Amino acid sequence: MSKIDKASRILLAGFCINLCLGILYAWSVFNKALVTESGWSAAEASAPYATATITFSICLLVAGILQDRMGPRMILILGTVLTGLGMIASGFVNTPMMLNITFGVITGAGIGFGYACLSPSAMKWFHPSKKGMVNGLIAAGFGLAAIYLAPLTSALIDSMGIQTSFKILGVGILFIAVPLAATINNPTADYTPAEPKLKEGQAPKAVKKSEDLTWKAMLKTPQFYSLWIMYALAASVGLMIIGNITTIASVQANLPNAVYLASLLAIFNSGGRVCAGMLADKIGGVRTLLLAFVLQGVNMVLFATFQSEVTLIIGTAVAAVGYGTLLAVFPTLTAEFYGLKNYGTNYGVLYTSWGIGGAIGAAVVGFSMTNGDGYGLAYTISAVMMAVCIVLALVTKPLSEAKVAELKNA
Repeated sequence: MSKIDKASRILLAGFCINLCLGILYAWSVFNKALVTESGWSAAEASAPYATATITFSICLLVAGILQDRMGPRMILILGTVLTGLGMIASGFVNTPMMLNITFGVITGAGIGFGYACLSPSAMKWFHPSKKGMVNGLIAAGFGLAAIYLAPLTSALIDSMGIQTSFKILGVGILFIAVPLAATINNPTADYTPAEPKLKEGQAPKAVKKSEDLTWKAMLKTPQFYSLWIMYALAASVGLMIIGNITTIASVQANLPNAVYLASLLAIFNSGGRVCAGMLADKIGGVRTLLLAFVLQGVNMVLFATFQSEVTLIIGTAVAAVGYGTLLAVFPTLTAEFYGLKNYGTNYGVLYTSWGIGGAIGAAVVGFSMTNGDGYGLAYTISAVMMAVCIVLALVTKPLSEAKVAELKNA
């Protein structure tokens, strides 16, 4: 098998595994069914999802450390097995506390273990100039999952009930994701990725070799803290829109049944990941982030004026692209600034900002509802946060060779 075929197979397998791990995005359907059919309160029905996102973030860091030491295959198999078994176990419980354990902890842990292993492995199979594209495609699988999982889950619940739906989806994950996970591995130490094809007369793009730094060395660089703050603030804005878009549509544009906006979010979120990843390969990750921050900042300034269906669709699409950009570019920058050897650990540490971002977004909405008129104050705060991100993107530069040498010799 040629280098290109092997690398493409790893990338395709990773994309398909993420299409399964994206079961997290189907929770809104279960949430609604638990409230309307099982009589749970909104808080009880939301708790397993909140638990899963926290567990996901923690386990992504743990898995990143483990896969740096052991390779991706066993950790990835563990992740896909836990995801499937957690879903199946959820089909046998009927209390909020037990569902917090089966879905929130077991499935959430499985998603974290699985998601952490895909990008590090795939990037090692491709030329360094393709980091952005690889991250974008891998991340897109997770985002696209909502497009088919939400209607599939809804149809299963309508025809077979909540508990049977959990079991069927869990079995499906075991049958599809686990065999794919068994095909993922790192290349051998002497492997050299295939050079990208060039047009006639085109010179190969110079790619600076990334030095491998540990997470301890990474924490000694100001670039890490800049990336962390940008990730947290920008993610909070995107997650705020994603989590509230149907309510926003109802309040601002009198669209009580704008569920399709959730699918629109998924499409542009995933598309943004692929396009931003490829753009980062062309113009650099920080410049790509800067463009996304400016776009999202303007979007937040204008969002309160989006009071028609058309303008709300445009605003939703822009917000989704801005958020999707983060999931493709921050992994790319982590590899670019700190190397691939310890990437799993390093990105796991950086990814804690995503979890904090979700909490910031929820807090901003709560503060706006309490102290303002609807979402208006939330949009203003979001615009300010994006302004901070723009400033940070303008001053964030790659590590100098002298700084890298200093850290490696410390």
